[in-house]
Amino acid sequence: MAKRERSWEKLDNTANIFPVIASDQMTNTYRISCCLKEIVDAKMLQEAVDSVTPRFPGFHVRLRSGVFWYYLEENHKPAPRVKEEHTYPCRLIHTSRNNSYLFRVTYFRDRINLEVFHALADGMGGVGFLREIVYQYLRLVHKDLRREGDGLSAETSLDREDAFLRNYRRAHKNQYKSGKAYLIRGRRLPANAMGIFHGYMSVSELKEVARQRYGVSINEYLIATYIRAVFCEDYHRLVKSGRPLRVAVPVDLRPFFASETTKNFFVMVSAEFLPQKEDYSFAEIAVIVHESLRSQINRENLEAIFSYNVSNQDYLAARAVPLPLKNLAMRFVYNRTAAANTTTITNIGNIAVEEKYRPYIRAFHCFLAFSRGQGLKATITSYQDTLVFSVTSQWEGTGIQREIFRQIARDGVHVTLECNGVNE
Repeated sequence: MAKRERSWEKLDNTANIFPVIASDQMTNTYRISCCLKEIVDAKMLQEAVDSVTPRFPGFHVRLRSGVFWYYLEENHKPAPRVKEEHTYPCRLIHTSRNNSYLFRVTYFRDRINLEVFHALADGMGGVGFLREIVYQYLRLVHKDLRREGDGLSAETSLDREDAFLRNYRRAHKNQYKSGKAYLIRGRRLPANAMGIFHGYMSVSELKEVARQRYGVSINEYLIATYIRAVFCEDYHRLVKSGRPLRVAVPVDLRPFFASETTKNFFVMVSAEFLPQKEDYSFAEIAVIVHESLRSQINRENLEAIFSYNVSNQDYLAARAVPLPLKNLAMRFVYNRTAAANTTTITNIGNIAVEEKYRPYIRAFHCFLAFSRGQGLKATITSYQDTLVFSVTSQWEGTGIQREIFRQIARDGVHVTLECNGVNE
């Protein structure tokens, strides 16, 4: 019998760092959840995962280590087992317990959770995969949604190009800010615990407040609420440190470079706030965030950022260095730069769903695992007119979270809060 040929692919430029630094304390895992209007049927969800996984080449893989680089290889094992959630989110995915897969699917009451090791895909890639799982699940549960054939939806991309390599230009200098930022401290929650606040609000209300009152985008407005909250809660320590409060903001590169890749394709820019006086109005902080980000989010600057990263990988000498030595070098560089940001706030954007499935879906939300020095992060996800601002923390205190949502409420936006009760 002929031996089946194995298919494989290189990790993209951003993905190379994740296997190197992954640990139980820094899992490099993110979660995207779909909240339904009905209780999840575990058996039907498993059928959906079993059906969809083999059709996604970017998820139907396992991680392997070569002589010089990590790579992804097709995984011929059954899809991972769906489980009811019983512990904290975004834990390290131990592939030996997960049929060698780098994602997991769990459920809790009306919620379907997809957790992804970041080496597979960024948030946009994860959204496409979760959306198809939800579609297939709803078709299995509701007879009126069933159709002939079981192909994927037209809007779902399976593109696996390394868009970094296709678009980068040589001879770019380092664009990153490497000076140390102010880091939030506090009394830690128990090991692996994650305190979660979801703030549900109207996209149209937020847009009116952000644009009409402050002249900024929704993204800039919410980043400003975070900065203002830290300034209010940690004022004395922040000023004494003499360091800027710096928010890392991932930027999706697909709209700038006409790509539909499901691999990682983003870069980080940062909103920086260094207090020069005792008090700032929220409007002042919003302007600082707006000016900081708008000056960086343009095609030329974004190209310069990722071209610098790719150029480092592209050196012939670096390619010839064995993987264990590469790992040491990458870990050293990461540890030196890990303190450059106070936090990360990422906007997944508006998740579009086919019309026939909308009556069954209440909301989507997303959040990130903690990373070194960043124990309080936030994510923005929207679906139709509902935006969810999710703030996750490894600290017992909740002053910053509460001040964030107080500011939004003061501006006249109705906020419904949901939390997982860990901080109580």
